[in-house]
Amino acid sequence: MGIGEVGERLRKSTVHIRSGNGRSQSTGSGIIWTSTGTILSNAHVVGAGTDLQVDLWDGRSFPGRLESCDTARDLARLSINTFALDAIEPRQTAVRPGEFAIAVGNPMGFSGALTQGTVHTTGPFPGLGRRRTWIQSAIRLAPGNSGGPLADASGRLIGVNTMITSTGVALAVPSSEAQAFIRHGAAPRLGVSVRPARLGVRRDRIGLLLLQVEAGSPAERASLLIGDLLIAANELPFESSADLSDAIAERAGRPLVLRFFRGDRSREREVVVQLGGNKQREAAA
Repeated sequence: MGIGEVGERLRKSTVHIRSGNGRSQSTGSGIIWTSTGTILSNAHVVGAGTDLQVDLWDGRSFPGRLESCDTARDLARLSINTFALDAIEPRQTAVRPGEFAIAVGNPMGFSGALTQGTVHTTGPFPGLGRRRTWIQSAIRLAPGNSGGPLADASGRLIGVNTMITSTGVALAVPSSEAQAFIRHGAAPRLGVSVRPARLGVRRDRIGLLLLQVEAGSPAERASLLIGDLLIAANELPFESSADLSDAIAERAGRPLVLRFFRGDRSREREVVVQLGGNKQREAAA
């Protein structure tokens, strides 16, 4: 199959998503996951999930319904009321550095724009969590590409395009994580809102200041309070706010030991978080 044919097939499996209305409207891309109307995209594309409109490649348009959203991994699942769609095929094998890659999306108002490049590597990206895997590619992305497919030379999905870094590297969530999200829904959650804060003179270390603790959440049950400064999870110090979400996901259903400062005293709490269901919107932590 030639690249032109692959690109045409990918365009049929890519949608244009509009969220909100008027001046507050944002746009992005999405991936047709099933022929019966399941759409995968980024959480930042769907926003609050209100006034979602999904435009197909053939010109048809449908209201979108947000089913599940994981802001920690920037993934969202929505549905539209139709069938017989051209669903994409997720790839089941690992991506290798140097592989050819194709991105499809709707950047700057250009519907079905296609760009090509190569995969640099897979793994963590500095400042975005030490445990978090990204497909890092030399491929041109622009606003509007977010949520669209990153595919291999055969047109199989290898990732969900998510962002372009200041160094020009394109980042995509691996398709294996997208498949897990579709199956299990949002990642487990602690029930807190946090803000990074430097730890005194240690400029290479950060803490996570608790700004909100949700009622009935695992954090409240562990007696965490607003103003606590989290500094480590299972003895691993934080380097970014993503480290907390990743530690929670790794320890789902098992005890997670959080170390924190309350005032000038160091304390520890053990907390257990469970997997979230599909029909809920999850906070980053």
